[in-house]
Parts: sequence; structure tokens; C-alpha cells
Amino acid sequence: MARAGLTAERVTLAGAELADEAGLDQVTMSQLARRLGVKDASLYTHVRGLEDLRGRISLLAADEKTLAIAEATAGRSGKDALFAYADAWREYAHRYPGRYLATQTPIRIDPALVADAPGPRRAVELTYGMLRGYGLSEPDLTDAVRLLRSTFHGFVALEAAGGFAHARTPEQSWVRALDALHTLLEHWPPAREEGETP
Repeated sequence: MARAGLTAERVTLAGAELADEAGLDQVTMSQLARRLGVKDASLYTHVRGLEDLRGRISLLAADEKTLAIAEATAGRSGKDALFAYADAWREYAHRYPGRYLATQTPIRIDPALVADAPGPRRAVELTYGMLRGYGLSEPDLTDAVRLLRSTFHGFVALEAAGGFAHARTPEQSWVRALDALHTLLEHWPPAREEGETP
């Protein structure tokens, strides 16, 4: 019999917690059912299957991460905003590794769920708003967003995998990387014409 009060939201949160503890790739419907003390079939009343569950975890995480970034960057601009944004990103990845990974993994998500989720849309607004403070416009905005995402995700992924074995602490390198990003954003190179060589 399904646990009283079981909802799609509770199932999603339990899945997110399991992802943080065991890893996103270890989340299965059977594991989740055991965690919730229900039969596997009971979960399908609330989520359509594993892909749907992972999509819901991704949206939950996107909402949480975006809220953390919004709170960290409120009232800030320029370098101060960049550092606050990046630190909130990194802190979320450290605190919630499984759900963070869900935000960085290609997952097919029900468009109806995406339409109702403010996180992804708000994340774009926050990021573009911060970068406009550096005077960037398209196509430079898109290029800068990709650079930031690649840098932040690459750093936290290497950090999580124990990839920084040097005596210099990851924190020291993180701060220097953010200093370098700030300098680059302030002196963004002009776009090249199609086919132009460096």
C-alpha cells in the first residue's frame, strides 16, 4: 500500500536526496520505492518512470540553484556579482552533488513541467543580466554564458572527482580563475568576421 501523503513532489525530493547520497546514476525506481517504503508500482501513480523522475529532479535542482544564485547576487554588480554568482553555483554543486549533476546532464523533460518551472527561465535572466553589466550584447552574451558555464562546471566536476592533487588549494585557484574571468569580461575581444583568421 502506498505511504499516505505520497505526492509527485515528495517522490521527486526523495529521488533528489538519493541522488545526492548515492549518485544520480544509482537512482532507480526500485531503490526509491525501498527508500519510501512502498511497492515499485506505487511510484508510477506519481511519476511516469525513471526518465520522468530524473527530469523532475533536474527541474527541482534548477529551481534551488537559481534561487541560491539570485539571493547571493541581489543588489550586486560587476566583479562582486560575478564572484557571488560563481560561489553560489559551486556551493550548490558541493552540497547537492546528485541533483547538481541532474542540471548538467541531458535529460528529456516533459515540456509541460518545464513550462511550469521558473528555475531554468530565471537562471537565463540572472546570467544575462549579470553579463549585461559588463556591456555585452549578442552574440557575445551567448559566448560568455557558455564560457562561464564551462568554467564553473568543469572546475566543480574536476574538484568532485579529486582532480586537483596539487599543494595549491582548489580555493586559491578558484579565486584566481574568477579574477581572470572578470578581467576577460571587462575586456571582451571584438567578434571576428566569418572566416577571419586570428
